[in-house]
Amino acid sequence: MSLEVKGKTHVRLVFLGAAGVGKTALIRRFLQDTFEAKHRRTVEELHSREYDVSGVKITVEILDTSGSYSFPAMRKLSIQNSDAFALVYAVDDPESLETVKRLREEILEIKEDKYTPMVVVGNKTDRVGERRVSGDEVLSTVEMDWNSSYLEASAKDNDNVVEVFKELLQQANLPSRLSPALRRRRETFPKHAHFRPPMNKTNSCTVS
Repeated sequence: MSLEVKGKTHVRLVFLGAAGVGKTALIRRFLQDTFEAKHRRTVEELHSREYDVSGVKITVEILDTSGSYSFPAMRKLSIQNSDAFALVYAVDDPESLETVKRLREEILEIKEDKYTPMVVVGNKTDRVGERRVSGDEVLSTVEMDWNSSYLEASAKDNDNVVEVFKELLQQANLPSRLSPALRRRRETFPKHAHFRPPMNKTNSCTVS
């Protein structure tokens, strides 16, 4: 994929979904390569990473949102200010898929753009014997009817997590090689004359 940034120097990715589907777990696995089994309630947490591509500073923000519908104003603001969306459900929880459908409609209404970048993520594929949502059916709906991307993943097993973020970055028109997790999985950096490794600056803050 091209390393051209197309003039964009800031992008915000937001994770939305019902409580307990693993939004925070996916983000933590990607950024820190760790997994915590115990569910911790999130209100809103913003992670920011700054990179240098061809001498241009690029800021990538990842917004972890509450799964509660108690914060509609906060959720609306999150949607308004974001560039690409990960809509997360758990494969063992059919109701969480219904939440994804409602969130998609809310995003389309707020953004007023049917081509808004969205990636639907079926998390917790490690719960093989507990699956209650057919991946094939969701794939058909998401790709054929919604014209969006669909991936299944497991934050616990670290399966397909990098691919989720790669897809989000691609849809936001930023190079997937900006990904720190992708970087960690390479023994050496790609030999590209105009590409320098991401800077070490790391910021994480909680928005109350």
